[in-house]
Amino acid sequence: MFLKPMFVIGALSISTCLSIHSAFASPYKPLADNFKQQFHRELKNNKVPGGAFVIVDADKVIKLSSYGKRSKGSSKNINADTVFRLASVSKTFAGTLASMLVEEDKLDWQQPIVRYLPEFTLATERPAKSINLGHIIGHSTGLMPNSYDNLINSNVKMAKIIDKFDELTPICKPGVCYGYQNVAFSFIQTAIETQSQQSYPQLLQQRIFTPLKMNTASIGYDAFQQTKNRAEPHVKTKHGFKQVKVKPNYYQLGPAAGVNASIRDMSKWLIANLGQNPNVLPPSVISDVTTPGVKTTRELRRRDWRPYLDSAHYGKGWRVYEFNGRPLIYHAGWVAGYVAEISYSPELNIGMAMLLNGESRVIAELSAKFWRDTFKHADKLGQ
Repeated sequence: MFLKPMFVIGALSISTCLSIHSAFASPYKPLADNFKQQFHRELKNNKVPGGAFVIVDADKVIKLSSYGKRSKGSSKNINADTVFRLASVSKTFAGTLASMLVEEDKLDWQQPIVRYLPEFTLATERPAKSINLGHIIGHSTGLMPNSYDNLINSNVKMAKIIDKFDELTPICKPGVCYGYQNVAFSFIQTAIETQSQQSYPQLLQQRIFTPLKMNTASIGYDAFQQTKNRAEPHVKTKHGFKQVKVKPNYYQLGPAAGVNASIRDMSKWLIANLGQNPNVLPPSVISDVTTPGVKTTRELRRRDWRPYLDSAHYGKGWRVYEFNGRPLIYHAGWVAGYVAEISYSPELNIGMAMLLNGESRVIAELSAKFWRDTFKHADKLGQ
């Protein structure tokens, strides 16, 4: 079983590596070309309004392509700089930012969350004091999965939601079982802001977006609405995809679901996570956030991915899979009208990301087939 991440670390500047039409002769270029055809065909067949994807090999973009319209019926095409909501892919940034502060001894994964959020209590006192920052970022708090997401869906404010946790009794001890969270995961923001003495958006911009030249990335509802080149959300109905308004509710949860970015931005995030910009994202941080934590057994039953997954864990803001015997780092996101996925192989130094402005399961099918084909190709190459 895969238990520890393996990385090939490089040190090239990201500013030199983003030519989409590079002469770089990746052995995976034919697969990337074939994936482009699949991507466009499947989005068309499923009548998804629009989307974009990118595939990177180490520090090079080997394929970036966009499809469709920013909104259904519009004349405005999606391009490499069209901004989408990342939904839960935002968690990869939160885990990384927190790990950076741990590396600098400003935070400690063992610190109890009540140190930063003293108003957080549960139905019994001791479990609340036992939940630490590592449990928060690794979804191992012991709380019932998706605690109070229903209130976020109703746009209840965070302060009122925190007060309601005193009604909850944990389903297991912290660190023992997996329970995916959005509200509790976002408690990490208070810890980050307290120790950095900066707002979460400011620190994310300073430590990640700006140094990686993620020029269209932002966090929050207002920032998204002020972006002219943005993809509008679409939900699926029995009559096809229907455009809806952007909802502000999950933007309350900046660490869990608040990031906005284009597919070009995602190429830079992938490249950094492949170890190609260690001055911004050190190998130690990458290793930390991708070290397997609690088991996520339910993931093994995912449709489309089921035939390939041998094991599944959660790290710190990233899922850690064993896919046909090979490590794969992954996260997906969904929020009303958008779906997103990001994944990479630390072994092969290959990464890919997809962003859609319509809710469709086709994204999971495409990514599962991509990694199946990529690992088969690696076997043929003897990698």
